[in-house]
Amino acid sequence: MAKLRLLVAVGLAVVLTACGRSEDSKPDLLLVSARDSDYAIYVLNEDGSAQKRLTANDAVQSANGAFFQVEADWAPDGRRIAFASRRRGSFDIYVMSADGTDTRRLTATGDDDDNPTWSPDGRRLAFNRAGDIYAMNADGTNVRRVTADLDPQTDPAWSPDGEWIAYVRGSQGTVGVDLRELWLIQPDGGRNQALTTMGVSSYSPAWSPDSTRIAFATNVASTQFDIYTIGLDGEDEQRVTDTAEDTFEPAWSPDGKTIAYSEDGAIYVIDVAGAAATRITDKANNDSSPAWSPLSTG
Repeated sequence: MAKLRLLVAVGLAVVLTACGRSEDSKPDLLLVSARDSDYAIYVLNEDGSAQKRLTANDAVQSANGAFFQVEADWAPDGRRIAFASRRRGSFDIYVMSADGTDTRRLTATGDDDDNPTWSPDGRRLAFNRAGDIYAMNADGTNVRRVTADLDPQTDPAWSPDGEWIAYVRGSQGTVGVDLRELWLIQPDGGRNQALTTMGVSSYSPAWSPDSTRIAFATNVASTQFDIYTIGLDGEDEQRVTDTAEDTFEPAWSPDGKTIAYSEDGAIYVIDVAGAAATRITDKANNDSSPAWSPLSTG
C-alpha cells in the first residue's frame, strides 16, 4: 500500500509539472510599475504570477531626486533588456541583462532619449530623441538620425522582419487639435510614408510577429482610447478592445494570438480574435508598458 501511495504521488507530481510552469521557466512579460513609489521594471508570467522586480531599489534616489526606469524592451534573444531612465537628470537609454544585472548606459546627452526598440538581429536600437527618431548600435556607438521632419516623432517600433520602423508623427489640426498619426520609415531613412490618416490621436504602434499588422491605441471611435490593429496598407482596421476605460500600450505575444495592454493602472491580456480580456495585475500598482519576452510560450 505504501508503494502504491508513492507511485500515485509521483504520478500526480508529473501531471502537475506538465500542466503548470516549472519554477525555472522564463517570464512572459516585462512591465513598468510604481508599486514601490518609484517607476521600476518588473517581470511576470502571462497569468500574473511570479512578479519580480528587476531594477534595484538602491537606485531610487539620486542627486536629482526620484527617477524613472520606463519603456523596457526585450532583445530578440531574450538575454538583454533596453530601457529609458532619468537617473542622470535627463532620460537616457540603458541596457541590462535579463535578470536585472550588468546595467550599462548607452546614451548621455542633455536631450531626453526614450522609447528604445531593438532591431530583429539585436545589433541596433532605435529610440526617440527630443522629437526625432534615431538609431544606434546596441553598444551605443554610431548614433544617427533616421527621420528628418519638423513635426515631432515618437514611439518607434522596429518590425520583426527588419524592414520598417513604425512611429507616431504629430501635427496640429485645422482647429488646433493635436493630431497623432502612425507612419512607417525604413531603418536607413528611406520611404517615409503615412500609415493612418484618421485625423485623431494614435499612439504606441506594436508589430504582429509576422510583420503584417500593427496594433495601436487610438480614439478614432470617441474621446476614449481603444486598441485597434491595421494592415500595412492602411486598410482592414479592426477593433480589439471596447471598455469603459482608456486602453493603451498594446504588445503582441510571440505566437500572435494575444495582445497585452494597460488599462486604468493594470495590465490585461486579450485574445486577438476578440475574446474577453483578463486582468493579470492589480490596479493599485499603477502598472504600464507591457512587453512580451521573445522566449515566451504563453
